[in-house]
Amino acid sequence: MSKSETSKSSEAPTAQSKGKTAGSNIIAVASGKGGVGKTFFSITLAHALSKMGKRVLLFDGDLGLANVDVQLGLMPKRDLNDVIRGRLSLEKVVQTYEDGDFDIIAGRSGQASLSALPSQRLSLLRDQLIDISSKYDVVIIDLGAGVDRTVRMLSAAATRTLLVTTDEPTSLTDAYAFIKLGSAAGMSRKVSIVINQAASASDGEKTYKTLLKACENFLKLTPPLAGLVRHDPRVKESIRHQTPILTRSPNSEAAADVEKIAVYAMKLLAARARKAVNA
Repeated sequence: MSKSETSKSSEAPTAQSKGKTAGSNIIAVASGKGGVGKTFFSITLAHALSKMGKRVLLFDGDLGLANVDVQLGLMPKRDLNDVIRGRLSLEKVVQTYEDGDFDIIAGRSGQASLSALPSQRLSLLRDQLIDISSKYDVVIIDLGAGVDRTVRMLSAAATRTLLVTTDEPTSLTDAYAFIKLGSAAGMSRKVSIVINQAASASDGEKTYKTLLKACENFLKLTPPLAGLVRHDPRVKESIRHQTPILTRSPNSEAAADVEKIAVYAMKLLAARARKAVNA
């Protein structure tokens, strides 16, 4: 049994015992384009939730370009490739990241076959992930960039998608495209915005309002702001040293900002759980 399973609860919760529907504790982290800090944010969010006493699983859903393990300095003995090849079940490739006290399911970087899975295999993988989610308080899916079939299917399994963007015009354009395509697929109500690498809190607010205005004017949607993560040189340092920022620089601005978003995420999940119980 993993450290996270023993230190946070003597008995893993089930969907029935926690009064939640399948997948209701899954949060997807997405981005319209690469290079916006999505994986850093996913790792830090998982770590922040773990520090709040939650049992957390981080699933590297960037099939084909996985790098959660790289940023954590890990060399997994088992990963999603073993599941895709039929050698192991998804539950058997779960590994504990001891330093952060959360579990991970690693991907396989550069494995093109993972990013081109047939729909049936991808659906099976999603269903296995939903089944595993009953053993955790929160499951975070670090999605690939863009809006391809894999991203859409995994995002649909989540109760909430946190869309990470920056103030760069291409990033905002691609974030808008993600929301637009998600709206066509019926997922628009599940998206909250995270502004990353903001020069300041006020600049982050301006960036959010720019995206919000486009969504309101052209899509008639009002995606809420999950939070802002200020630009912080210690982020690059933590990535370079393959150490989470909450370990290396726990008092940094970026760390504090992600911790605030972790609180926001837990409020969303709590509200979703109450709604499921009362349904």
